[in-house]
Amino acid sequence: MHNTRLADIAAQAGVSEATVSRVLNGKAGVAPATRQAVLTALDLMGYERPQRLRQRSNGLVGLVIPELGNPIFPAFAQAMEKSLIQHGYTPILCTQEPGGAPEDEFTEMLLDRGVSGIVFVSGLHADTTARMDRYTRLTDRGLPIVLVDGYSDAIPAPFISPDDRLAARLAVQHLVDLGHERIGLALGQRRFVPVIRKIEGFSQAMAQLLGATDVEDLVQHSLFSVEGGQAAAGALIERGCTGIFCASDLMALGAIRAARERGLSVPGDVSVVGFDDSPLMAFTDPPLTTVRKPIGAMAAAAVQTLLEEIGGTPAKHVELVYQPELVVRGSTSSGPLVNR
Repeated sequence: MHNTRLADIAAQAGVSEATVSRVLNGKAGVAPATRQAVLTALDLMGYERPQRLRQRSNGLVGLVIPELGNPIFPAFAQAMEKSLIQHGYTPILCTQEPGGAPEDEFTEMLLDRGVSGIVFVSGLHADTTARMDRYTRLTDRGLPIVLVDGYSDAIPAPFISPDDRLAARLAVQHLVDLGHERIGLALGQRRFVPVIRKIEGFSQAMAQLLGATDVEDLVQHSLFSVEGGQAAAGALIERGCTGIFCASDLMALGAIRAARERGLSVPGDVSVVGFDDSPLMAFTDPPLTTVRKPIGAMAAAAVQTLLEEIGGTPAKHVELVYQPELVVRGSTSSGPLVNR
């Protein structure tokens, strides 16, 4: 390898050229973290790893995630894949496109490949109407699994979730602080655990902060998509809502569209808050105020928990709950009363 390349790799990895040379020649005396930094620098800069440095995989791990159309899911998958690769595992990504292979088919395929474990993200475990024996069959045979974004008492496995109740509370608090009194909630179908929890958080916050006890007509169900958000927000705007919390960023983009098609401005007439803080939301028009889902921490926890199980730690029926945070950008401003 040319010296200029050595220098570039050394700079990228934050180590000396001599250290890079030792790693590339397979010499001893380099700390594992330093060695990893050099290999990561190679990968990032598009150089192939020398043949002898290509790791034998510790095993395969299945990642079953929903469609890639919502940018939060690829971001999640990427974070988990990176973490797995650092631990020497090979991730197999299974994406549930609408009309594609269902979750159970992916699970069968992964079992046929002899995977060491599976992480399910927003799968059927989040659907209160789905049968949970598809998961208990896996735990019964001792397969390590981790379930992200959902919860069921029936599955003796670890769950990783954001605090959906707190997410709704943060959004309502922010809108109330801005002077909004008629606040709506736009979300997906009622049968999903995160939806149920967001409604609970929303109802509590509306009662505590505004004394609003009957919020039934302030909650609008639709699909978790731009079009779904547009339809739900349209209904809420018709009912006089000046602030809307949407259960995903895509729905929030639809809500902005719904306001504009009625000749209303965001945030002048209607304030919109999203949920996820998926990639590119800082660059929308206006930049989206949203409740950030801590996907980095959640992905790391999912992988860590799975690897502990693969390493022989018995699976615990436990839910690790991660705190979301409000990110204020340009899609929210003072409510109508303050403007007068």
